[in-house]
Amino acid sequence: MRRRQVALHARAVPAAFDDAAASYDALVAADPGYHRHLRASARRMGLPGNGDGLKILDAGCGTGASTGAVLNAAPLAQVVAVDASEQMLRRARRKTWPPSVRFAHCRVEDLAGAGEDGPFDAVFAAYLVRNLDDPDGQLRAFRRLLRPGGRLVVHEFSVRDSVRARAVWNLVCWTVIIPAGTAASGSSALYRYLWRSVRAFDGVERLQRRLLDCGFTDVEVRTVPGWQRHVVHTFLARAPSGNPADA
Repeated sequence: MRRRQVALHARAVPAAFDDAAASYDALVAADPGYHRHLRASARRMGLPGNGDGLKILDAGCGTGASTGAVLNAAPLAQVVAVDASEQMLRRARRKTWPPSVRFAHCRVEDLAGAGEDGPFDAVFAAYLVRNLDDPDGQLRAFRRLLRPGGRLVVHEFSVRDSVRARAVWNLVCWTVIIPAGTAASGSSALYRYLWRSVRAFDGVERLQRRLLDCGFTDVEVRTVPGWQRHVVHTFLARAPSGNPADA
């Protein structure tokens, strides 16, 4: 009997990641650029030295791939890694980490309630902003969590500005990501949501404008090599000096 496909919406994403947690690491490992691109974005934070004395928020850490990328860029930094998916976070905690890494199970919108109120020297948000109900509100919250001059790095898909990038994304999703994810997890819901959410998300110029409108400065964007060129991007921004609160 054919499985009925149920649309997955942003509020249900943490539960869907719970269901996919057992197979997630194996799936992303099949993409040779996945970890390499995360490490490249983390290095683009431009943190001084080895991160000694710095405090970094890894927002939406999943099973810890982004946490590892942050440590690769700043091995001595204090890292607070948060995620809304309990099962993804459980997988992350099973891995080997230095004492400077702390994991917290909460939605990024609830950071203050979890006692993680900064200030942070940097915020690293990989594949997160696209999944938020209120991206503007959360970007402003990140700005307030950063020390003056602190760096925000958003590692994210963005294909709306490029016909080629959209075509590549459609091809890769329907020939690789959705079939492989469905076979590994038994459901296509999360991977179909991934396909749809990337297609609907901000183009590069729109996300740059969003960051500026949310009070960040020095906004710039870089892409990555491989098939993900102009599909995956590093968006860089700074909290302004003084970091004033919203009026």
